[in-house]
Amino acid sequence: MGYIKELMIKRSIKQSIVNNLSLKEVTIIIGARQIGKTTVLKEIITDLKLSGKKVVYFNLDIEDDNKHFATQQQLLNKIRLEVGTDKAYVFIDEIQQKVNSGKFLKGIFDMDLPYKFVVTGSGSLELKEKLSESLTGRKHLIEMKAVNFIEFVNYKTNYKYENRIDKFFKIEPQKTSLLLNEYLSFGGYPAVVTEVTAERKLEIMNEIFISYITKDISFLLGVRYPDKFVKMIKLLAVQVGGILNYSQLAQDIGIRVETLKTFLWYAEQTYIISIIKPYFTNRKKELTKSPTVYFNDIGMLNFSRNRFEVNNTDRMIFQNFIFTILDQKFKQGLSEINFWRSKDKAEVDFVVHIKEGIMPIEVKYKNIQKSTITRSFRSFVSNYKPNKGVFVNLSYRDSIIINKTKVDFIPYWELYL
Repeated sequence: MGYIKELMIKRSIKQSIVNNLSLKEVTIIIGARQIGKTTVLKEIITDLKLSGKKVVYFNLDIEDDNKHFATQQQLLNKIRLEVGTDKAYVFIDEIQQKVNSGKFLKGIFDMDLPYKFVVTGSGSLELKEKLSESLTGRKHLIEMKAVNFIEFVNYKTNYKYENRIDKFFKIEPQKTSLLLNEYLSFGGYPAVVTEVTAERKLEIMNEIFISYITKDISFLLGVRYPDKFVKMIKLLAVQVGGILNYSQLAQDIGIRVETLKTFLWYAEQTYIISIIKPYFTNRKKELTKSPTVYFNDIGMLNFSRNRFEVNNTDRMIFQNFIFTILDQKFKQGLSEINFWRSKDKAEVDFVVHIKEGIMPIEVKYKNIQKSTITRSFRSFVSNYKPNKGVFVNLSYRDSIIINKTKVDFIPYWELYL
């Protein structure tokens, strides 16, 4: 398969950001460290300049840029020097480096200037909470995720099938399988995707993880025991998708349960993991307290468990992969993703909240040969009577009706459609 190292990864989120440029509110792009925010920002800046728009860019990791943020007036003086007093676009990268950034930007926004502000930052609590709170009614938040599988395949196939990727998946099952194995091994961090050798991919994953621990966890959040935080991440990777036992996990790490819950919250707020709560309507019959955890990037999951060779026995790796698809597609606004497990051990991998109600989703990391419904799935359908259910697998397609519930068997990539 052809491979062009210099080719840029096309990110679908770019259009969302471009659409936001026409809005007056401050656009805030947040996401994990090194997920590609700056790259997309610079692509947009280049496009704006080529169309004759006035643009000024600051990166607060650069000392020469940071010095202009001592006061609001100093920043405005610099902006006016660069682009004048007419309409212009002001991009600020790594805004989490500015103390009280929310208040700082609020004051400037309320001056009703002819500037559109677009800011980015890593998933720090300062950015997500204090900044968002200060800019209530004055911001539009965009969360940036890792490169998804469709973006990955388009990049790897040099965008040859960009407008007919579904046909590629159907006609080229062997190539699709190889690409899936690579994605399930190394995930979607852009710098990892664009590297050719496994050795260099691992080096980059290590650099990303060290940067995350030293900058986000130790420096920005002030975690006193980063080594214990790292141990928690590694243990979560080993038991991904399993129900958390807070007491046992805290004991294994050597911290109190309260500290563990704080660590878990930090890990979620910095986009490393997602904590998934159980679905219930009857508290007496179902397990309602303990959540489960998935990683937001498969490469980070494999790095944390120190194993990159994925085979067909790694069911939970594939299940985590499906979670990332569902998270990107459904977890917006008030939508939610849960799992379901009852005390009699019936379970469904995911319960997605959609407009029509709830939709149970079961994940099978294999080529299903016939439309067989599990006992647990049938139990859920019987209890909750959803309009629709889904069995995600590698290649099989079919639809059947169970107690008035339509159950679709679909290949994993159809979740993107």
